[in-house]
Amino acid sequence: MLSVVELEPWSESPVHSHPNEQWGVCLEGEWIRIQDGREYPVKAGDFWQTPPHVPHGGRTLGQRCVILDIFAPPREEYRRPGRGLGAATVHAPSGGGIDPPGPPG
Repeated sequence: MLSVVELEPWSESPVHSHPNEQWGVCLEGEWIRIQDGREYPVKAGDFWQTPPHVPHGGRTLGQRCVILDIFAPPREEYRRPGRGLGAATVHAPSGGGIDPPGPPG
């Protein structure tokens, strides 16, 4: 199963796990991928693999990010229109949630 995910700037995919194996490729932008408690910077062209039941998630910084997710077997909750990560993206409100990085200094 293929799923194209569009994440807006300063949005988050909460850490979660599922019984499906997952592969992903960043098509556009950058984000911080969290897998098994470690953070990995990801940019366009990067590819990753997540085994079943491994905790993972991520967050964008100041730019939009587009990801192609591949699941085996297909995720049941993604079979219905309007479901899945792209539909469940959490946007941080101004002054709360994920704070943008400050100026260098």
